[in-house]
Amino acid sequence: MSYGRTARLGRLCAPFGGAKSSRFSLRPVQQARGSTYPSFSVDFEQTKDAYKSKATLELLRNLLVLKLCSYDALVDNNKEIMDLSKTLLGQKTFEQLMKMTFYGQFVAGEDHQSIKPLIQKNREFGVGAVLDYSVEEDLSQEQERERNDVEADVLMPEKGSSGAIHSHKEFKPSQQFADHQDDVTSTYFYTDEVRCDQHMETFMKCIKASGGSSEDGFTAIKMTALGRPQFLVQFSEVLMKWRCFFSFLAAKQGKYGQEVLEQKLDLEQLQAFLTKLGAGGDIHDWFTSEKLCSSGTIDILDWNSLIDDRTKVPDLLLVPNLQTGRLEPLLRKFTEEEEKQMTRILQRLDALAKYAAESGVRLMVDAEQTYFQPAISRLTLEMQRIFNTGKPVIFNTYQCYLKEAYDNVCMDVELSRREGWCFGAKLVRGAYMDQERSRAAEIGYEDPINPDYESTNRMYHKCLDHVLEEIERNGKANVMVASHNIETVKHTLRRMNEMGLMPTDKLICFGQLLGMCDQISFPLGQAGFPVYKYVPYGPVSEVIPYLSRRAQENRGVMKGAQAERELLWSELVRRLTSGEIFNAHTL
Repeated sequence: MSYGRTARLGRLCAPFGGAKSSRFSLRPVQQARGSTYPSFSVDFEQTKDAYKSKATLELLRNLLVLKLCSYDALVDNNKEIMDLSKTLLGQKTFEQLMKMTFYGQFVAGEDHQSIKPLIQKNREFGVGAVLDYSVEEDLSQEQERERNDVEADVLMPEKGSSGAIHSHKEFKPSQQFADHQDDVTSTYFYTDEVRCDQHMETFMKCIKASGGSSEDGFTAIKMTALGRPQFLVQFSEVLMKWRCFFSFLAAKQGKYGQEVLEQKLDLEQLQAFLTKLGAGGDIHDWFTSEKLCSSGTIDILDWNSLIDDRTKVPDLLLVPNLQTGRLEPLLRKFTEEEEKQMTRILQRLDALAKYAAESGVRLMVDAEQTYFQPAISRLTLEMQRIFNTGKPVIFNTYQCYLKEAYDNVCMDVELSRREGWCFGAKLVRGAYMDQERSRAAEIGYEDPINPDYESTNRMYHKCLDHVLEEIERNGKANVMVASHNIETVKHTLRRMNEMGLMPTDKLICFGQLLGMCDQISFPLGQAGFPVYKYVPYGPVSEVIPYLSRRAQENRGVMKGAQAERELLWSELVRRLTSGEIFNAHTL
């Protein structure tokens, strides 16, 4: 395969504002390093400010829906319950009921015209939009479609070992987790390339709607909608095999346990070891002078750069297959069809990124399951190299419930420094925890998820602090703090205070889902911080799979919404006792 040619194809191919609130204060504060910066604080306990955009009936609906979502039995069986309700009530009555409850709470409308009033109202209170056309396939109906197995076998260093190579199963085929067929597992089911083109056109319409409804808006896309998911699994295998072989080599040179960017391979030692394994040729020929450190060492980013010029690697780098005992290329050549799939995905991404840049819209690539994510991140990086030269247009998403999240953030931040493009990130805790853990247990590989919520919080703050430090250093990186956790939001505000990073800089923004955590979003927006609601839209009948998936993904958030429900009750009581129960929202 000439992957280098395909990778090169990827390379060739008014500030947001809001109403100000008296709860927002600026005051001089003396920092430890001697500079004086304005400091700011946001009051998240003032229900009048938090819910002034909401009619009383909306507050009542919010309370009802959040309470219903706290019941496990309802969440676990939500699809069956909705199917039964549709049968008993009929389609029309069922859709009306959904608009009065779950759909009305979490979805903005049926098309880009019907969502405009909500987007405009939110903008009046300083809250922007990340548009997401949330029509998803009811994948349970697709489970009988033919699957194509992924022929993948990956070599990885065993955790806690000195780097011994063993067979890893994360990218091996599984009947349950193939081309997107489980209704919990996935969003899009691949049928053919025509369907992928249709998905691209849908994203184009979403970009157009975002550009026409707000300044500096976002549009969310999913990579699995733009190509065959199994190809993303295969490409992820290639990337992870290459990265994990570097870890194996680093361990052989005594670098096990070091931070990922501190692991550097001595080329002379590397040449000797690869020759011992059976590899031929001179490893120095793999690296240009720009990629080779003056110290005669390479790091993981230098190593990954070889993927861009992969034509000369497979014939040189042979490693032992522990199952067959024979030497085999570490990176197999892609087939002609796989090259075509890569090219088509890059072409669709290029078209979307160009249209987004022309429309003044930022493109947010959603994170997905771990067996897709290495490929998704790599393809996103290819677009960032092209379109993030002046400011971030393409944002990658990092799921901080993953054990490797910090390493991934550090590598991408460092790569953006070396190559001179603007780093753009959305930080989330993660949406696929139950599924990832069940897959790891079923197939038999290490759970990729942090062991508990507290460790995920630490990982989130560690990643966030690293990006904030990069923003402070060069003022080019951007981050969206996509969190419903009030402590994470307060942590961000504290660090911004400490670093002298102002909300008017528009380098740090916040994000929450539509229908959740208004007590965070609206005080931030009225205080002048860039904050966005993730705004799904689409026809009721076609958004049901999205609502079902969101109920599963946000089970923990919904169950933990007691504080939000208490604030809603407080605001209802305040309105009742002050005679404002029927008042419309006012600025």
